[in-house]
Amino acid sequence: MAKKTMADVDVKGKRVLMRVDFNVPIEEGRITDDRRIVQAMPTIKAVLERGGRLILMSHLGRPKKGPEDKYSLRPVAEHLRKLVNECKAVPDPHTPGRNVTDLHVMRDPDEKLAEGHSNVIFAEDCIGPQVEKAASELRDGDVLLLENLRFHAEEEKNDPNFAKQLAKLGDVYVNDAFGTAHREHASTFGVPQAMQGKPRVIGFLIQKELKFLGDAIGNPQRPFVAILGGAKVSDKINVIQKLLDKADTLLIGGAMAYTFFLAQGKRVGRSLVERDKVELANNLMQKGADKIKLPVDTVIASEMTDEAQTQVVEGDVPDDMEGFDIGPNTCKAYRDEILKARTIIWNGPMGVFEKEPFEDGTQEIAEAVAQATEQNDAISIIGGGDSAAAIEKFGLADRVSHVSTGGGASLEFLENGHFSTLDILD
Repeated sequence: MAKKTMADVDVKGKRVLMRVDFNVPIEEGRITDDRRIVQAMPTIKAVLERGGRLILMSHLGRPKKGPEDKYSLRPVAEHLRKLVNECKAVPDPHTPGRNVTDLHVMRDPDEKLAEGHSNVIFAEDCIGPQVEKAASELRDGDVLLLENLRFHAEEEKNDPNFAKQLAKLGDVYVNDAFGTAHREHASTFGVPQAMQGKPRVIGFLIQKELKFLGDAIGNPQRPFVAILGGAKVSDKINVIQKLLDKADTLLIGGAMAYTFFLAQGKRVGRSLVERDKVELANNLMQKGADKIKLPVDTVIASEMTDEAQTQVVEGDVPDDMEGFDIGPNTCKAYRDEILKARTIIWNGPMGVFEKEPFEDGTQEIAEAVAQATEQNDAISIIGGGDSAAAIEKFGLADRVSHVSTGGGASLEFLENGHFSTLDILD
């Protein structure tokens, strides 16, 4: 997907309307994980370093009945203000050797900010006269963060009038929210349509996502190993079918493995399975007999708690027990496959890694992926969602090639190779 990026647009003195994904966890008004904000900073700082007037729009959570305090982006504005004004130089991704410096260099160092005026401003809504006024009064180097888009039901409905009101705010449109790029919402689809004739480009985060995921599917270095886990076969049917044509090996883990076991005629006890997908699992195994690898042992327990007493079994799971993780022999077999790989895609944990008795399988796989990246120069892509949470939990995010910012988005991109929201951009 060859797309123009923000680096291809002159933003000096222009209002840049950027869709970001600031859907971050907030507890008691405090952001507990700012990874998604930090990952948007290269594009944000590059706009501001060029003298753009930045307007950021995002969603947060799933509000059902209009505005709710717990879903307000106000805490994000406070956190963003700190990040934006940090004096640490951030590498400029489009000009080697150059840095995106602190925003205050955009203005005369002796200039005083007007009373009540900050270079990061929070809007109480995302549309309406007050928002339009705030956008029109922005100065070069200012940031305006709009309130949660989903406080308006029209956002998820891609309402054209709502999209037009948002589109009025900008002279340039930038999409840098990979995590929502697979959704045809107003901010991702209707707004760029309404801004036809104006520059409509992607940010550096989406550029990075498209490069890693696009290269992995279109031109992978081999051997190409795909690791798929999570709860349901139904969530990953299309990805499995796609990867059977692309990958050399598919390693299956997580609860979805028990549906495959059922298809093999094994007893699975109380393990989570999709009985209506057994025939599908059987068809997939027949089609990918030479590629699909299933666990050879499994960690079982009678309950999913931090204090659970575990056993390792090969074959059948007793009727009163449940499988929660891949076993040590599976870890060793999967590790051997991973350490031979030159391209690795991982989407979905191997077990209930949030609980200590069932974290070993996911941690072993994470460490193997990191080792393959460092020792074999393998390209390793962690497909967002729970896989990203796991790689962060085990402190390995910096030892893999790329951690995707979109769980569902990365799956859809692996399936289809494009998004309609990006197809319409320049």
